[in-house]
Amino acid sequence: MSAPEVAGEQPEHPPQQQKEYVVRFGSLRTLGVMSSRHSFRYGDEVVARTNRGTEPGTVLCEATPVAFEAMEEPTQGRILRQLNQQDRAYLQRLEEDSRNDMAACQRCVDSLKLPMELVDTERLLGGERFIVYFLADGRVDFRQLVRDLAKEFQTRIELRQIGVRDEAKLLADYGDCGQPICCANFLSKMPPVSMKMAKLQKATLDPSKISGRCGRLKCCLRYEYDTYEEIAKELPSPGSKVLTREGHMRVIAQDLLAGQLTVKTEDNRRIIISSEDVLQVVMEQDDQAKKTSK
Repeated sequence: MSAPEVAGEQPEHPPQQQKEYVVRFGSLRTLGVMSSRHSFRYGDEVVARTNRGTEPGTVLCEATPVAFEAMEEPTQGRILRQLNQQDRAYLQRLEEDSRNDMAACQRCVDSLKLPMELVDTERLLGGERFIVYFLADGRVDFRQLVRDLAKEFQTRIELRQIGVRDEAKLLADYGDCGQPICCANFLSKMPPVSMKMAKLQKATLDPSKISGRCGRLKCCLRYEYDTYEEIAKELPSPGSKVLTREGHMRVIAQDLLAGQLTVKTEDNRRIIISSEDVLQVVMEQDDQAKKTSK
């Protein structure tokens, strides 16, 4: 099975001045900045020369200064042409052969008794290399495996150790929300997520409900965290003493989105008030703690 010729069908768009586009490519949805003398639009499927070789990609947008700011060290390359029918047929054959590729890799791993778990394989359209993605608890000496795979596939071999989030990016499809998982759809990097974010947003702390397909905390917990933090700073914190038209009260809890406070009155009743009912914050929680320590 031979790869399509690189200098194939030219784009239908008329040639113009050199432009740069953000292109998503590869199994891990890598973002790159690709140059071309032809015009492309969002969603156009193209064949690009990346830092890995010749492979298909999807045009996302023009590489504007705003787009550059949203990316961290994007790879460079160039768009060769639009994806044509010959390319699509060849990619379909690669997809059909992927199960056999995986089986061949597994045989090589088993014969060497290596402590690694194969996740996926990837062939480039131009045939320049064959990539194997795997999980492992530590470092793996796969030098002999590379030699065995090179003999099997007759091309350059790249073994890439990944984490559980990248595994989900390669294999998972939809999240609990019913939408395609974020890491495989639009995220170019995995945002840091912590339990603090879940607690601030009053999300359930049940691990089975706040964990994504990768088993880690859901990336979407990060999206609105900054907004929640800003709102929380504007409201009196739990433990603070506030003055309202009904007298002094102590804040028990915040309802950030509703802009409400659960407070304890001087006669030990618990009621819910609007943050607008607070006339003055008499003592913040930190001030109260300092006074108590003295």
